[in-house]
Amino acid sequence: MRFIERKEKLDYLLELIEKGRCISLSQVANNFEVSRRTVKRMIAELRDQGYKISYCKVSMRFFLNEK
Repeated sequence: MRFIERKEKLDYLLELIEKGRCISLSQVANNFEVSRRTVKRMIAELRDQGYKISYCKVSMRFFLNEK
């Protein structure tokens, strides 16, 4: 994956999480045409950038706390 393409996917993933539309790793992986592990790495990268991303087991969604 090229840098620009990865950056665009990171931005889109962050947008999905902010809007509460990031339901599962598999769903995101299928949409991005990458593996679930890649999505996990992307979420870890967003966390490294300072975003507080959590997963709720009850609602089964990722969500964003304040940065």
